[in-house]
Parts: sequence; structure tokens; C-alpha cells
Amino acid sequence: MGVAGAGKTTIGRGLAAELGWPFYDADDLHPRANVEKMRRGVPLTDEDRRPWLAALRELIAGCLARDKNAVLACSALKAEYREYLLLDERVKLVYLKGDYELIQARLRARRDHFMPPEMLASQFATLEEPADALQIDVALPLAQNLELIRNRLGI
Repeated sequence: MGVAGAGKTTIGRGLAAELGWPFYDADDLHPRANVEKMRRGVPLTDEDRRPWLAALRELIAGCLARDKNAVLACSALKAEYREYLLLDERVKLVYLKGDYELIQARLRARRDHFMPPEMLASQFATLEEPADALQIDVALPLAQNLELIRNRLGI
């Protein structure tokens, strides 16, 4: 979890590939109206996020019910969202933390995403940093972060 541009998709795909697990990107589960709203630079409200969070919870519940491991990249910026998604102790949370300037530079360099860099301030304003997550410094190289995640989670 983390703000836009923190590397959720890159790190999530890398981790899933190393582990042979499926990868899911929460951005793919946003209703079209949410994507269009963000594309216009309008932050989502809690009401906008409800169907998205329900779809994510259903995805997680399905993986747990089948006893299947997976990696899910998701912003989950608020504590209440994480509480809703952390269905039981098998769900592990990794917080991708980075400073504003680094993340802003990444967003400005990105060309293939609906989230405009101008929305980063609203992401940081919404972010409630988790105290109980594995925290990863996104300034570190990808390979180092993947190794840290695997080692700290014992996977």
C-alpha cells in the first residue's frame, strides 16, 4: 500500500513473479466513473471508494477461501480501508513509503497512468500511515526491496 507513484505495481509485480503468485492491481477494479474522476484531477470521496473497496475485499476473501497466495497492489491510504481489507492474520500489509519529492518526480515521469501528478498532494493529505505494517523505503533499489519484503515476511 502507499500513495500513487510509490511503486506498488512495480514492486507488487516483481514480488509476485519471484514467488510464482498471481498479481492483482487494485486500479483495475476501480469503477469507470472513479477513473474518469481521477483523470480530471478530482480526488475520490469515501462514497466513491465503497464499491471499489467491496470488490477488493471480495477478491481477498476469494483468495483466502481457496487458500491461495497472491499479491495485491492497493493504495489503502486510510486506516478504515485497511481494517476493511485485512480479513484475517494471513493478509500481510507492506507500506511503501517515500518522500513527496521522490514520488512527485516519479509521477511526472510516468506516461501510462490515469492519476495526474497534481493529485499527489491529496494522496499525502489522505494518507494515514500504518503503524503495524512492514515499512519499505521506496528510494531503495527494487531488488533490495523485494529481498527485504521476502525476508521480513518469511516468504
